[in-house]
Amino acid sequence: MTRAGYTVVIPTVGRASLRTVLEALLDGMAADPACAPERILVVDDRARPGAPLPLPPAAGDEVAVLRSGGRGPAAARNTGWRAAATEWVAFLDDDVVPAPGWPAKAAADLAGQPAEVAGSQGTVTVPLPDGRRPTDRERTTAALADASWITADMAYRRRVLAEVGGFDERFRRAYREDADLALRVMAAGHRLVRGARAVAHPVRPAGFWASVAAQAGNADDVLMRRLHGPGWRRRAGEGPGRFRRHLLTTACGALAAAAYGAGARRVALPAFAAWAGLTAEFAAARVLPGPRTPGEVARMLVTSAAIPPAATWHRLRGLLAHARAGAWCGNRAVLFDRDDTLVRDVPYNGDPARVEPVPGARRALDRLRRRGVRIGVVSNQSGVARGLVTRADVRRVNDRVDELLGPIDVWEVCPHGPDDRCPCRKPRPGLVVRAARRLEVAPSACVVIGDVGADMRAAEAAGARGVLVPTGRTRPEEVADAPEVAPDLRAAVTRALELLAEGRPR
Repeated sequence: MTRAGYTVVIPTVGRASLRTVLEALLDGMAADPACAPERILVVDDRARPGAPLPLPPAAGDEVAVLRSGGRGPAAARNTGWRAAATEWVAFLDDDVVPAPGWPAKAAADLAGQPAEVAGSQGTVTVPLPDGRRPTDRERTTAALADASWITADMAYRRRVLAEVGGFDERFRRAYREDADLALRVMAAGHRLVRGARAVAHPVRPAGFWASVAAQAGNADDVLMRRLHGPGWRRRAGEGPGRFRRHLLTTACGALAAAAYGAGARRVALPAFAAWAGLTAEFAAARVLPGPRTPGEVARMLVTSAAIPPAATWHRLRGLLAHARAGAWCGNRAVLFDRDDTLVRDVPYNGDPARVEPVPGARRALDRLRRRGVRIGVVSNQSGVARGLVTRADVRRVNDRVDELLGPIDVWEVCPHGPDDRCPCRKPRPGLVVRAARRLEVAPSACVVIGDVGADMRAAEAAGARGVLVPTGRTRPEEVADAPEVAPDLRAAVTRALELLAEGRPR
């Protein structure tokens, strides 16, 4: 059996349980080094890392720490798999406990899988207390044991993650982002299987209002429906949920309050009775399977009244936030010329202080980031060849662009002059091809936005599409020959998103 190379990625917000995960992995690696992952990547997703992460003393060189800036677990996992170089990437949560021998079983699960298999899920068990019925929190956590494709322990082929663009970073919570990815992977024609490895998922302590706070997931459900249609629950192995009853309960309560305030007692009393009956039914469904201790009963009664309006509010919030949600475009890229496209053209500029973004540039790039579109810059900088600026000057100016416009995923710069016959200087395709390769997207999945004909010809030569944003130096014949013309950067990004959504290879 051929061993499959794999990397373990663990997103974390600094929980103490991270140490337990790593210790279990390191023990398994020491017991069977031949089956060890090539790397363990811990992705610190704290917005402002403070105290050091709870890494075990034995972590050594086997564990590397990356940072994802507090953008949520989907973004943290994307940071992890993009830094991996192995065939497979295995995702673990930072609060699971890998079973003894997990690395060996993971290697066996992944080795020899046929090409159509894109992912392998481990078994998740949830330890519950003996001698009493589980609480509502414990039952909710126990449902993870039957969930499909959850990233508590889920491995994917790296090439498939690149193909579908990874995790959708609009899912900012640890909720639905794994089901969304699985549905996209299967829709692309790949197969997901279950393996023999196992992790335990202990029940984490939670506060009194945890079940109410969890209703924020209703906004994510709206995004799931936008992306996958009304049948997404069935395809993801989910039940129908209780939202319709929550909506009815909220409506009855609101009607009762409004009617009472207006003095319409004949309307208020039946509405209140309906609200009370629905709330009592919901509370009973949560109390009866549990331990029925005074504390648990009190919590269920209070939160059963609070959950329906919270669920309704978050559903409304999701409808507003995701009204125009389109497909995640993590496998698409927009490549910009720098001067006179993103920033004002200062000939042969080597001074970061002279960098001035064009109007709306930051907003346009942020719009792409929200859709997951990768962003690159492809720029001719012949001033280096002419001796007018140095490569270090160009890097400093580019760093300033990063500061003002947000991080650029890839910079590709040609330092050659017009007579150097290099393959990278636009209108040749080298810069576009190199940027696409580094972003792990096909050139046909890229749109190049620039202000001169050389940008458009470079895009065409590489197999990408181009959108021209004319400026004062754009010649009339360049405008006439451009495949697409936009009056400004905002309109160019709008057209680029339309072209990427079409998904037609050239």
